[in-house]
Amino acid sequence: MPRYFTQDHEWIDVDGDAGTVGITDYAQGQLGDITFVELPDEGASFGKGDSACVVDSVKAASDVYTPVSGTVTEANAALGDAPELVNTDAESGGWLFRITLSDAAELDSLMDADGYQDFIKGL
Repeated sequence: MPRYFTQDHEWIDVDGDAGTVGITDYAQGQLGDITFVELPDEGASFGKGDSACVVDSVKAASDVYTPVSGTVTEANAALGDAPELVNTDAESGGWLFRITLSDAAELDSLMDADGYQDFIKGL
C-alpha cells in the first residue's frame, strides 16, 4: 500500500480508491502531546486541501487538511476516548479518518517517503 505525504505534514495510505489519513510523527512532535481530536463526520465531502478535522495539543490547535478530494467513510472512533494514540502511534494506530478518493490523479502532487524526508530536513 503506497503512502504519500503533504507539505502540511499529513500522510495518506492508498489502497485502490480508498485512503487512510493521519498526521506525521514530525507534525505530532511539533505540536506536542495531542489532548483532543475533532474528527470529520462520515459522509462529509472535502476538496483537496480542505480542513477536515482539528487536533488540539498542549501547544496549539491545528487543522488537518485532506491530501486529496473525497468523501469520509470512517473516522477513528478510538481517538474519542484516547486521543493520545496520536502521540504514541501517529503513523499507524493514530490514523484520523478514511476517505474515498474522488480523483486519484491528485496523488501525483504529493511526496513519497524519501521526498518527505528531504522536505523536513530543509525545515
